[in-house]
Amino acid sequence: MASNEKALQIDRRLYAQVTWETAMLESALYDCPYCGEQSETNVDLSGGDQNYVEDCQVCCRPIIFDLQVHGDEWMLEVRSENE
Repeated sequence: MASNEKALQIDRRLYAQVTWETAMLESALYDCPYCGEQSETNVDLSGGDQNYVEDCQVCCRPIIFDLQVHGDEWMLEVRSENE
């Protein structure tokens, strides 16, 4: 492996680590409002309060995520489209 390729690999790993840390990502567990299965997602606290949709990893139905961020504290609520 050429030294330029090694440097590029190190730069990519460093970039990924810095991006992860500055993005303020947190892991969150939730129960699907349709099938009840527990899953894990990552939430980006740096964007403040957010509403977004992700499909359930088990039943593939759309889940609405409501993320509320208050300083160092945050809360994630999930609901179905019909609620």
